[in-house]
Amino acid sequence: MARTYTKVKQYEHEVMLLKEQGFTHREIGKRFDLSKEQIKGIVKRKRRNGNSIPKKRGRPRQKPITTFKELEKENKRLKMENELLRDFLSATERK
Repeated sequence: MARTYTKVKQYEHEVMLLKEQGFTHREIGKRFDLSKEQIKGIVKRKRRNGNSIPKKRGRPRQKPITTFKELEKENKRLKMENELLRDFLSATERK
């Protein structure tokens, strides 16, 4: 089977713009009729050259709870969660 060659250089700028907007490699590949591996290679080369967005690492930060209403809502959610866990433990006869 012959290998088909696609000039990906022409898509680099558009791919990086879509990547910054949060599109996945698969979505970008469908838009330009490329495979997700080709998109991955484009992004990797651009990152290696240092002229693109930095790679995100770790979990995204959660905003701190500031209002009383939010605290009450969080408290209610935690109470419901505890009740569900107690019901589960009693159903499995652990406690």
